[in-house]
Amino acid sequence: MTPELEDYIERHISPEPEALARIDRRTNLYKVNGRMCSGHIQGRLLKMLTAMIHPKRVLELGTFTGYSALCIAEALDEGAEIHTIEADDELEEEILLNLASSPHGGKVTLHIGDALEEMDKWDDHTFDMAVIDADKRQYPEYFKKLLRLVRPGGYIIADNTLWDGHVTETGKHSSQTKGIIEFNDLVVNTPGVEVCILPVRDGLTLIRVKEEVYNKKPE
Repeated sequence: MTPELEDYIERHISPEPEALARIDRRTNLYKVNGRMCSGHIQGRLLKMLTAMIHPKRVLELGTFTGYSALCIAEALDEGAEIHTIEADDELEEEILLNLASSPHGGKVTLHIGDALEEMDKWDDHTFDMAVIDADKRQYPEYFKKLLRLVRPGGYIIADNTLWDGHVTETGKHSSQTKGIIEFNDLVVNTPGVEVCILPVRDGLTLIRVKEEVYNKKPE
């Protein structure tokens, strides 16, 4: 997407809330990997998808500075909640400050730790929706565990699934590219899910867990 087209889209979608704009600006100013922040376009898409799904409980893998969690929280119904897991404990204080700066931060519960280990703390069918945006090398394992945690009829959303186009390249791949490729192959070959990839930013995959074949999990 060209900068001109991105600017055009941003001027023709719902505005970015001030609290989120401040988080996005600080993230891009002070973080070396600031582009990991979801940003205006993807943030509004996450909010709209959440509003369409009406989840009562959401699980997010990979908090970063809290932008995407707050986009999801913005669309949650009264009494609904989102749990978000971040592996980098050095981000904890900044995340909590960002959550406190938003009127929707009270819907978000932050967990610091390894996502695969944290997911073992919840029972089956605990969540209506999940978002994957953490260690790309672990995407296949995240997906397998989420098939247990997300209720039948629920949704899984995965970010960065086109990985700057590296998924179509031949030859030697980085461990992160291998993880994304394995994830994409695993998802499309898993019985009991419907899948669609949106070419938004770095690729956003939407997965619906179908109730009637929920127990047909991949090996």
